[in-house]
Amino acid sequence: MVEIAFEASLSPQSEAAINVALGKFNRSQVPGYPAPVTIGFVLKDPDTGSVDGGLTGRISFNQLFVELLVVPERLRGQGVGRELMGRAEKLARERGCAGIWLDTFTFQAPGFYKKLGFTEFGAIADYPPGHSRVFLHKHLS
Repeated sequence: MVEIAFEASLSPQSEAAINVALGKFNRSQVPGYPAPVTIGFVLKDPDTGSVDGGLTGRISFNQLFVELLVVPERLRGQGVGRELMGRAEKLARERGCAGIWLDTFTFQAPGFYKKLGFTEFGAIADYPPGHSRVFLHKHLS
């Protein structure tokens, strides 16, 4: 038997334990692959030094998953997003990744990613209502 406990706000300890358990299982099924590595490129406000944007991702099973990308309003339209994605792609290539994948909403930037060579491979319609969540991938050669 097992106890199932609800955590309305998942504790860091519980999240870490779940990640460790899943990682252990995954490595048992796909031996030879290292544990996932979290990467990031941060944007800092020049006046305050505080982080106000950037890119986070995770390299796992020979792919880079771009988890978050945010460019603050003050920097939009200046090529900063393209630069962040370029640096992430360069890192992915250096680490031997076969591709990069991510998801975005239709009210965010699917067109931006498509201009960078990403191809849509799936979507969830009406999520959130009136929009879609779009999944994109880019093969690296």
